[in-house]
Amino acid sequence: MKDYASCFNREINGRPVTVNDIKYFAKIEHQRAFKGTDFHVKENQPYATKILELKNQVRKIERGEMQGNIKTWEQQILKLEREAPHQQNGQRIVQGMLKEGNQSHIHIIVSRKDVSNSFSLSPGSKYKGSEVEMNGKVVKRGFNRDLFFQKAEKTFDKTFQYRRNFVETYQARKDFIRSPKLYFSAILGLPTSEKALAIKLLRETGIPLLPVVPLSKAQLTVKLIKSIQNGIHVALRSGSIGI
Repeated sequence: MKDYASCFNREINGRPVTVNDIKYFAKIEHQRAFKGTDFHVKENQPYATKILELKNQVRKIERGEMQGNIKTWEQQILKLEREAPHQQNGQRIVQGMLKEGNQSHIHIIVSRKDVSNSFSLSPGSKYKGSEVEMNGKVVKRGFNRDLFFQKAEKTFDKTFQYRRNFVETYQARKDFIRSPKLYFSAILGLPTSEKALAIKLLRETGIPLLPVVPLSKAQLTVKLIKSIQNGIHVALRSGSIGI
């Protein structure tokens, strides 16, 4: 939050904005649940649809509305449950299921005004840093989001002694937006162990077609890049600080 405050091009009573001017609440949570938009749930959906159809048939047989062998349908249901591509502790992953592992995270809600409720402090400003004359006085305005992301990343890594892989860096995300081809070329140029981890991290986000991440720069075709662009933008947003 100190990094956040330092990125405002604003002054309060003639001094720079500090963290003491920021009104915010933080909530620590220790669980996450799978959402309908998660790729695990989406790729399991065809199986879920078929299982639902079979369960409806079983209920119809139980009500005497149709003829059939309930055990046969139940065996097919169990088979589909096992064949679903994404499982957790032997269970088909479905929407609402709690995710295993360490899921601790923090939500931070920040007021768009300072603690006195007198000054606007909006990180959504379209200005990084500018000045405007209001009521005969020169007023600073703006928020440098680019600088905030850079600072927050450095603070996190230093605080937790985190060794960030290339694909997790803010700079890499910017590189992808500017030039996807150069982005993937950079991944291919990483040392073997780092490249393997980078591809693993990308696959875990559920980005489409990542099982066929190019093995050579010659395979970095425009068609391939465009085909994954929508998916990777979703993945990048989900791992970013939202403003």
